[in-house]
Amino acid sequence: QVQLVESGGGLVQAGGSLRLSCTASGRIFETYTMGWFRQQAPRKERKFVAAITWKNTTTYNEDLVKGRFTISRDNANKMVYLQMNSLKPEDTAVYYCAARAGQLLNGYDSPLSINYWGQGTQVTVSS
Repeated sequence: QVQLVESGGGLVQAGGSLRLSCTASGRIFETYTMGWFRQQAPRKERKFVAAITWKNTTTYNEDLVKGRFTISRDNANKMVYLQMNSLKPEDTAVYYCAARAGQLLNGYDSPLSINYWGQGTQVTVSS
């Protein structure tokens, strides 16, 4: 079992930055590939943002982030981060931390492939 707790969301003006954090607890952190998804409304799909393996191999939804976001992890402290710069109103969403067993990034963009989710943190970008 893995527990994930996000923090760092909030209200920011367009062009600003936020850093989201995810604290993991439970089973061996290094066996999981970690990631971030976002959901803009309860009935909208949860979209993949970024993912990172234990060895810091990363992948991004480039159509969505366009080089503005950076994912990182601190394995010693079981933390995952999402640095978000040049935020736009369309980045407004609930951001979810995700964990999937294994070290492969293939298919990580599917929410169905995720084993564990955090409760989400709201990010609101004002224009």
